[in-house]
This record gives sequence, structure tokens and C-alpha cells, in this order.
Amino acid sequence: MTYVRAGRPDEAAALTALALRSKAYWGYDEAFLAACREELAVRPADVTARRTAVAERDGGLLGFTMLDGDPPVGAVGMMFVDPDTIGQGVGRLLFEHAVAQARRLGFEALTIDADPNAEPFYTAMGAVRIGVTPSGSVPGRELPLLELDLT
Repeated sequence: MTYVRAGRPDEAAALTALALRSKAYWGYDEAFLAACREELAVRPADVTARRTAVAERDGGLLGFTMLDGDPPVGAVGMMFVDPDTIGQGVGRLLFEHAVAQARRLGFEALTIDADPNAEPFYTAMGAVRIGVTPSGSVPGRELPLLELDLT
């Protein structure tokens, strides 16, 4: 059974590795992944500060999400699913968990700086594109900026 729980600081290295595997799933080359490595790094202090939730099954990490910011508007700071479990509902489970947590905390909206390949997932979950945002890793690259209304 897959369930979602709070992430632990001692999982930071495993979460970083998962994020990089997930990003590589989309066919990005090594140079691109190297450029993203720092931005995708999860540090132990980030796990608690960024409200990290992990999906787990039989002791294995399947994915994670981070809920950033303070009400009324926050952000899905990171969300990655292990490539072996893409299409199995792990992303939906994590996203719904983040949305429920955001609502409990009083958020009215969440923004998402989405990888272009993940935009269809987020729009299927109810987010809408509101613009673009510059990549934090690759100069000149723009990412879809999405928003989910929680009201």
C-alpha cells in the first residue's frame, strides 16, 4: 500500500537522487541535468522548513512534494515521482496531499513553476497557466507558471 507521510531530514540525499532520476525521465541530457543539480538538491534543513511529504511503499520512497510559502499564496516548491512509478497514481496522491495541507494551513492559491513535460499533469489536476517564469538553472529557459485556486 502506498501512503504519504512527513519527510525526514535524514532522507535529504535520497530525495535529491530521486529528483534527479525523475528529471532525467524526460530525456534531458547530462549537461542539462548537471545545470539543474544544485537547484534540485534537497538539504536536511529544507525537509522540515519546506513541508516535505513523501510517498512510500514497502519502505521505498516513490516521490515527494514540498509546500512552500505562507498563506494566502504558496507554491508547490518541488514535486517529483520516481520514474518506475510514473503513471501509478503516486503524483496524484502527493498533489492531493499538498492541496489538502495547503487548505488546512489557510492557503487560497498555490503557484507551480512546472517542467514543461509536467504541465499536462498539473492542468489535469486543475491548475491553469498564468504565465512563464525563468528557470533557476538554465539561463534563457522559461518554465510554465501555473496557479491552482484553492477557494
